[in-house]
Amino acid sequence: MMMPISIFALRLAIAFVLGALIGLERQYRQKSAGLRTNTLVSVGAAAFILLSVSLTDNAGDPSRVAGQIVTGIGFLGAGVIMKTGMNVQGLNTAATIWCSAAVGTLAGAGLVAQAVLTAAVIMLAHLGLRPIGIRINRLNFNQEQAEDTGIYYYTFKLRCKEEVENHLRALMLKHIKKDKSLQLRSLKSSDNSTPAYVYVEAQIMSDGNNEQAMEKLAAKLTLEYGVTSITWEVSGQQDSEG
Repeated sequence: MMMPISIFALRLAIAFVLGALIGLERQYRQKSAGLRTNTLVSVGAAAFILLSVSLTDNAGDPSRVAGQIVTGIGFLGAGVIMKTGMNVQGLNTAATIWCSAAVGTLAGAGLVAQAVLTAAVIMLAHLGLRPIGIRINRLNFNQEQAEDTGIYYYTFKLRCKEEVENHLRALMLKHIKKDKSLQLRSLKSSDNSTPAYVYVEAQIMSDGNNEQAMEKLAAKLTLEYGVTSITWEVSGQQDSEG
């Protein structure tokens, strides 16, 4: 006996509602597969299952159709995954589409309670696990920052015309004094057998990795008249505990 249209419509409506609920959260997050996509995936999966049941008068095997749905959704999910350099985006969206198809398949097979439960778990994964994921990312970020603690020693060298040496030394001292995390250990000059030019070398100690301060100092002095070259490097490191 063919499935009554009322049961067909009810199961399709359940797939529609549950798919829309999943899509609402994705739409709110401004994802590429949002409200309409997840709703259509859920409804489509349910429709294929209902088609199988209707054509075979419940004598067929809807699980075979379900297997084909899983394969087909795999191609659809691959379309939303983008790779930019070393970054991959869209995996979460693709997984959501896959899950929406599962919800629709359950609804189409008449497993309403299971479909509702699956949709609830999907929503829980998005809403409940997202804050946890953000905290874990922050924890990893803080751990990376912790690895940069300790004492760092930098060697800063510049080559300039002899006439601007004193001016550049004063600028360098002023910059280091302004940064509380930096401390000047030594500052010396030499002509290196070329009297017209002077080589100024500073040994700087930093509380933590402070490469940005070195870059900032180099950028500032590069703009000064008479500077021909600037280099800097990490010359040593000491753990804060040691």
